[in-house]
Amino acid sequence: MKFFSTLLLVISIITIVSCRTTKKINTALSKKDTTQMVVVKDVHNDSLDFIKQTLHALDSNRIDFTTFSAKVKVDVWDKDGKEPDLTVFIHMQKDSVIWLLVNATFVNIEAFRILITPDSVKVLNKKDKIVELRSVNYLQELTHLPIKFSTLQDLLVGNPIFIDTNVVSYKKNPDNLTMLIVGNLFKNLLTINSNLNVVTNSKMDDVDPTRNRTCNISYGNYEKWGSKNFPKFRELSIVEKSKIDVQMDFKQYSFNETLSYPFNIPKNYKVQ
Repeated sequence: MKFFSTLLLVISIITIVSCRTTKKINTALSKKDTTQMVVVKDVHNDSLDFIKQTLHALDSNRIDFTTFSAKVKVDVWDKDGKEPDLTVFIHMQKDSVIWLLVNATFVNIEAFRILITPDSVKVLNKKDKIVELRSVNYLQELTHLPIKFSTLQDLLVGNPIFIDTNVVSYKKNPDNLTMLIVGNLFKNLLTINSNLNVVTNSKMDDVDPTRNRTCNISYGNYEKWGSKNFPKFRELSIVEKSKIDVQMDFKQYSFNETLSYPFNIPKNYKVQ
């Protein structure tokens, strides 16, 4: 269940930052907080216009699709070292179904098959011959966070789901733009490319100092798909009580093709 647990952890940390909030956070940043590098700008009309234009440019690069499929090489490191390589096949129909087939790469054996719909989560554990049947609230129960189906599909397709409108500061650099967004749970320091249309890095720290969670997400190897930009490589480093590093390398991907979502439960599987 390592991949499924890791996937949920990654999704949970990213998802909570995507929750819109208009509440202003006035808490001062601690000395250890890396987001202090951002220079706070006076809130004049030109600054507000620039922020609006940047957010609009990011939103304009969002990928709209009917179906999405991909083959992804997933590497995971935790406190025990590197986990076995995984190959994950994704089939997705927008707003309808997410299908994941997880192979243990080193033995080329299917380990898990996962089917997520807007109201249910089904997990086939091929090794232990177990099937878990849950409502979509299962994601929230595991993570204690408001996981949504729409957020998950945006994460997998590479859309910037973590963007919030509460921008408190920004700094123009020669090669990029850094922008600090403060939500109700996380401070999110974004690094945006010089064209101001894609995010290259996201550094998130807990607003609540007692939680001490942090997540760093890098996006790279962008490739043009039509007029949009698709990140073929993603690297995530997640730290709370322990640290997990995840690399996702999209070897193949396609949009708007006819797909299937096979999920048959063998009679000898135990239902949980």
